[in-house]
Amino acid sequence: MHRVYLSLGSNIEREYYIRAALDALQSQFGDLQISSVYESEAVGFKGDNFYNLVVGVETELDVAALSACLKQIEDDHGRERTGPRFSGRTLDIDILTYDEVSEPVAGVQLPRDEILNNAFVLLPLAEVAPQQQHPVLKRSYAELWQAYDRAQKLWPIDFSWHGRVISRAASAME
Repeated sequence: MHRVYLSLGSNIEREYYIRAALDALQSQFGDLQISSVYESEAVGFKGDNFYNLVVGVETELDVAALSACLKQIEDDHGRERTGPRFSGRTLDIDILTYDEVSEPVAGVQLPRDEILNNAFVLLPLAEVAPQQQHPVLKRSYAELWQAYDRAQKLWPIDFSWHGRVISRAASAME
């Protein structure tokens, strides 16, 4: 079995598509390790805010089959691929890490660069895998989050899935 961390994002009917993605991932992989859900501003384009989270799964699929599976989940949930790269989307699922692989595999860059570049990826990854080390930098995600110094706004939101509280807004956590 391979340990994989995935980044999920949506800025179109966000609650619906994040829940639908979690349903599809659970159906495909079984137990999910789920971070809090964060709202963040769009990065790279002007658009509605995103909901983002990280999900850990175990799979026997190789990287190519996993990538195809995730693209199919996106497509099944209305992902439009004909528009600009940086644009609104119903669902975006990216492979962040696949075990300790640290090279491109089947057209997928591993680990994904967004881990170090975007707070909406690094913070939820540090939440679900704080002691896991970045395969290239050999520093834990908790350490990398502590050192993160880019000005990106994000905040936890109230989010439940199948009666399970996934996250609470900051004011509710105080």
